[in-house]
Amino acid sequence: MAASDYDALPRVPANHQPLTPLLFLERSAAVFPDNVAVVHGRLRRSYAELRERSVKLAHALHLRGLRRGDTVAALLPNTPAMLECHYGVPMAGCVLNSINTRLDAATIAYILDHGEARIVIVDREFIPVLRAALLQCANRPEIIEVNDSEAPSTETMGGLDYEALLDEGSADFAWPLPEDEWDAIALNYTSGTTGRPKGVVYHHRGAQLLALGNVLSSSMGRHPVYLWTLPMFHCNGWCFPWTITAMAGTHVCLRAVRGPAMWSLIAEHGVTHMCGAPIVMGTLLATPQAERRPLPGSVTFVVAGAPPPEAVLAAMREAGFAVLHVYGLTECYGPAVTNEWNLGWNHVPPADQARLMARQGVRYVALEAVDVMEPVAMMPVPADGTTMGEVMLQGNVVMKGYLKDKSATDAAFAGGWFHTGDLAVKHPDGYIQLRDRSKDIIISGGENISSIEVEDALYKHPAVALAAVVAQPDEKWGEVPCAFVELKAGMNATEAELIAHCRALMASFKAPKRVMFSELPKTSTGKIQKHVLRNLVRG
Repeated sequence: MAASDYDALPRVPANHQPLTPLLFLERSAAVFPDNVAVVHGRLRRSYAELRERSVKLAHALHLRGLRRGDTVAALLPNTPAMLECHYGVPMAGCVLNSINTRLDAATIAYILDHGEARIVIVDREFIPVLRAALLQCANRPEIIEVNDSEAPSTETMGGLDYEALLDEGSADFAWPLPEDEWDAIALNYTSGTTGRPKGVVYHHRGAQLLALGNVLSSSMGRHPVYLWTLPMFHCNGWCFPWTITAMAGTHVCLRAVRGPAMWSLIAEHGVTHMCGAPIVMGTLLATPQAERRPLPGSVTFVVAGAPPPEAVLAAMREAGFAVLHVYGLTECYGPAVTNEWNLGWNHVPPADQARLMARQGVRYVALEAVDVMEPVAMMPVPADGTTMGEVMLQGNVVMKGYLKDKSATDAAFAGGWFHTGDLAVKHPDGYIQLRDRSKDIIISGGENISSIEVEDALYKHPAVALAAVVAQPDEKWGEVPCAFVELKAGMNATEAELIAHCRALMASFKAPKRVMFSELPKTSTGKIQKHVLRNLVRG
């Protein structure tokens, strides 16, 4: 039979539809309409209600003239409105831009301008920073205000109330499927590790595949109960807003991560899954015994950002948590590499288990390829656990590219692979393990901090001659910025003064937590030797 005979069978609507996670909600609302989809304080909403509100949001946006490719920004904590935005915004054909609520006004202003948001949906808690941002940007988006029942506020910019916006829409709106699964579904900004943050564009296909990859990697069964400790603004919550809905699970919302609240919600609602950086583990374990509640069963904790220490792993196991270590970036929809646990490893000593779990692991089922490669020759490094190379990814859960930045996109995809910028080794069994961050990224509480950005702030102080910022280990946050400073001759500055100076120029979590005054080590060409400084702060 000639190959053309196979090719003669065409794609038609009966056998080919664009992949999209939006249909997860349609299915769960049809099959399990009365199941609890959302919990928020005393609020309970079924899947039928979640679908109705999401479609009304889509229709309201449509009535305002928003169409395919228009951007809708969200400045929201983990509340029901944020979950509804993950469906209602793309159901209108629009692109959801979830903005990190910890960012400073100047960065938010840049994002609103660069992403050209037509509308900003904002929780009233964040109106002050949004107001300051709008003073610095040219874009003038319409403001929609969410007055959350769990944190009501009188703060307002005079924007339309979110519930009033929904009232404008109809649940009968025949929302359009994406014209193509390559259509953009979300816009997420990097932490600006090499200057301005870059706009990472997700498509419907990748979002659906990564969402289902989460199901497989976390061994998720039907009707999971998920506690929202990971910010939904962070890589769209690693696609878990779509994952949990695909399995007709319950989204337990949480505005802020607090130890006693997490223990209480886990016990009350029978939580089965949660995600976050190691700091969330630390917060759970630091909760006094008197304020804890017995777990309803084993809880799967998906952790990324840094490998959890052996003592933390042991304490989590003792408390009843099963830990899954994953790795990813904004550019790959969140986690795309997982520490696939081998059952034989259960029988090795705890210290060896911690060593094995510290590895980032192997590719998600939804990712086609991961390797550690020499970035110029584009050849895989030996699987010897010693030779370092750059982590490279390839597949359908890699971003479309960087918005309005062809040169950065081309560089990221050079040689047919996505260059992560992370340095790693490959072990004989194929598992990868990170060794360093090629861009000197500091990961603090799961958030990326650019050492260059902090250094730029320090250099704006009149007394600073030279500055270098490196990651200092921290029990609570994993890493925090530590600054080394040389002062100009005849000038003085204190540690407290420089920290306050930085906090005035950037989000407070990015400011150095420690400043050390000394002559900085340099190469013969005058380049600061950061590896020497790292060794100093690590003892």
